[in-house]
Order: sequence, then structure tokens, then C-alpha cells
Amino acid sequence: MGRGGSNNGGCGGQSNSEIVAVEDSSSPYFLHNGDHPGLTLVSNPLNGANYHTWRRAMLMALTAKNKVGFVDGTISRPMSTDLIFDLSDRFSQGNRPRIFQIKKQLSALNQGSLDVNSYFTKLQVVWDELREFQPVPVCHCGGLRICTDYQHREYVLQFLMGLNDSYAQIRGQILMMDPVPIINKVFSLVLQEERHRNVSASSNSNT
Repeated sequence: MGRGGSNNGGCGGQSNSEIVAVEDSSSPYFLHNGDHPGLTLVSNPLNGANYHTWRRAMLMALTAKNKVGFVDGTISRPMSTDLIFDLSDRFSQGNRPRIFQIKKQLSALNQGSLDVNSYFTKLQVVWDELREFQPVPVCHCGGLRICTDYQHREYVLQFLMGLNDSYAQIRGQILMMDPVPIINKVFSLVLQEERHRNVSASSNSNT
């Protein structure tokens, strides 16, 4: 029987239209022979200072592969939610030791000799991994906003706690803000402070 022959034959209740979309070369779900997880889309990795050129190059690469919709949220996940929850029930029980390790790693992570951008990037890597094991629950009752706000407040506190003591002043100013800004705004404020210091130090060395 062909792959699109019956709805019952699809994995996790996958519909015929979803299967056809995967096989259609004009579909965003289609994968070319050269597509793989290790594929490099842009030659220069993001380092903070090159954001605008990196963003332009990344959008061009994703557009060429017809994958922009997965990044900007216009394309929803094709997988059945029943299958997602089934997999979660089957495999999430062994995640607790890894969650413990990640949270322990977070508690020990601090800026040290890193610049602000490198420190923030390390935090993001750990946060992303933790989200894989502890995803925000999906709901439509208004509780999702509460969970997301709490998560962002935790990010802000973890980021500020790990900063070097030389940032105590800007850290105190941010903590006094009401409401506390989202993590990306907090990062921008601290990064701006670091750049201001670098400019001042450079000016002093030239005088």
C-alpha cells in the first residue's frame, strides 16, 4: 500500500496531507539530500556584534531552503499532540537525574573571566537544554502567561546573580525596576554598561 493510502497507517495519527507535504519538494517540510543536523547555514557564527549581518545571512539561507516559517512561528508543528504526550509519558521518567545536573550547573555558572555576551550565551545554552527536559505546559486558560513570566524572572535572577561584582550598580538598578524587564532587555542593559566601560577605558589609555 502506498504511504498516503490510509489515515490509520500514519504514525501518531499523521494525515495524508502531512505525508504528501513531506514528499513535495515545494513544501517547507521537504528535506533535501544535503539537509542534516550538522549543516552550516551561515559561515560566521553569531557573536553579538555581528547580529544584523548574521540575521540577514541566516534569513537568506532559511528562505533559500523554504524554512523561514519554522523560525518565525507561521508554521505549526505537524506532529500529533497525542503522539507528543505519549512519547513524553514513556521517556520523561528518566529525565530527573539530568534535570538535577542541569540545575546544579546553573547554580555554579558565573561570569568569571568571560565578557557579558559570552557569559549570557553559556546561560542560554543551559536554559535551552533545561527547557527540553522541562517544557512550559501548553494551555489556553491564561496560565501559560503566568508560567512564562515566572520563567523569565528566573532567567533574570540567574543572569544577574552570576555577574561579577563590578556590575553591582547596574544589577541593583535593574532589580529596583518595576516590573523587572524581560531577560533580553536586561542583557542589553548590562551589555551597554560593558561597552560604555570599554569605551571609557580606551579613552583613558589614549590620554
